[in-house]
Amino acid sequence: MGATPIQSESTAFDGKLVQRAAMVGVAMQITMVVIGNYVPWFRQNFYAFGCLMIAGLAGLFYAREFAKGYARGALGGAIAGGTSGVIGISLANILGHVALIVLPFGAALTIFVGAIGGLFGQMAANIRKFTNMDR
Repeated sequence: MGATPIQSESTAFDGKLVQRAAMVGVAMQITMVVIGNYVPWFRQNFYAFGCLMIAGLAGLFYAREFAKGYARGALGGAIAGGTSGVIGISLANILGHVALIVLPFGAALTIFVGAIGGLFGQMAANIRKFTNMDR
């Protein structure tokens, strides 16, 4: 018999949704780093913006589906965005594209941007709920 996840109103975040959002973010980060490995122009002009944008999207994806409050959305978004950002920056470091000093600062920024994405994701969930009330 498998273990069932405990879900209640007091659950701070949903691990399965965090994992799904983080995996989407990780896939996008890896794609960005691989493209940058072969296209130097892309690496020079898109890495910083792309890494943060992907972390924010991971946070948004999580909170839009979780939809249980701004603080909980920001927490899960920070976890999903930070996870994807750290993996993307680590891969870029392994390939020699960025210095190791970028990792702690990049981790902090992607956690922050993931949390902001989580706030926007909760806002999107509220809008979705509001527009579906009429139907």
